[in-house]
Amino acid sequence: MAGHNKWSKIKRQKAKEDKKKSKKWAKLSQEIATAAREGGGDPKVNTPLQHAIQRAEEADMPKDTIERAVKRGTGDLEGQDYEPATYEGYAPHGVAVFVEAQTDNNNRTVADLRHLFKKYDGNLGKDGSVGYLFEQKGRFRVPADAVDEMDLFEHVVEAGADDLREENGRFVIMTPVDAYADVESALDEVGVDVEDEDLVRIPTTTVTLDASKEETVRNLVEEIEDQNDVETVYTTLQVNGDPLVAS
Repeated sequence: MAGHNKWSKIKRQKAKEDKKKSKKWAKLSQEIATAAREGGGDPKVNTPLQHAIQRAEEADMPKDTIERAVKRGTGDLEGQDYEPATYEGYAPHGVAVFVEAQTDNNNRTVADLRHLFKKYDGNLGKDGSVGYLFEQKGRFRVPADAVDEMDLFEHVVEAGADDLREENGRFVIMTPVDAYADVESALDEVGVDVEDEDLVRIPTTTVTLDASKEETVRNLVEEIEDQNDVETVYTTLQVNGDPLVAS
C-alpha cells in the first residue's frame, strides 16, 4: 500500500508538472502569434516576436510549434485567433485583482472568471472598476555581472527610467510606458544582454491580511492563473513586502 501511495503521488506530481508546462507553452504560443500579427513574422525586424521566440526556446518549446505559432499570427496558417483582454474585480477582503489574458472566446473567459470570483465571495467587475489602482510600467532585467551599475544607471535614467535596483543577481529597471522604447534603445547602446523585458502593472496602494484571509486570496489567484487564457494576475495584496502577482 505504501508503494502504491508513493506511485500515486509521483503520478499526481508529474501530471501537475505536465499541465504547468503545457499551459506555459500555450501562453508562449499565444504571445508569439500576437507579436507576429502585430509586427510581422520576421523576428529580425520584429523585436517583440524575437523576444517571444527566445522565451519559447528557453522553455524547450519544439521548433515546429514555434513556427506554427508565427504562421497563425501572420495568417499563413488557420487556427484559433487569440486577442489580448483584461478583466477586473475584487477578491474577498477588499483585494483588487487585475487579470491580463489572451482569449479566442471572451464570453467563455468571462464566465470562467466570474465563476471563480463568486466561488471565493469576490466579484468580477466592469472595465475600470479597479484598473485605476494599477500603474503600467516597463520592466527590464539585466544580469548584474554584465555591466557596471553606475554606468547602467546613468544611461537608463537619462533615457527616462525612474528606478533601478538589484534583485537576485539581476538589475531590474522600471520605466514609464512612454519611455519604454527610449530605455530599450539605451540598453542596446550599452551593449548588455537583456534577460527579459515586458510591461507590468504596479499597484498604487496595497493591503495586508492575516494568514487565513491571505490564504483565501492566494487560492483564488492560483485558480485564476490556472485558466488557460490567463497570462498574468496582479493584485493589491502585499505579501512579504511585495504585491502578489501570478503568471
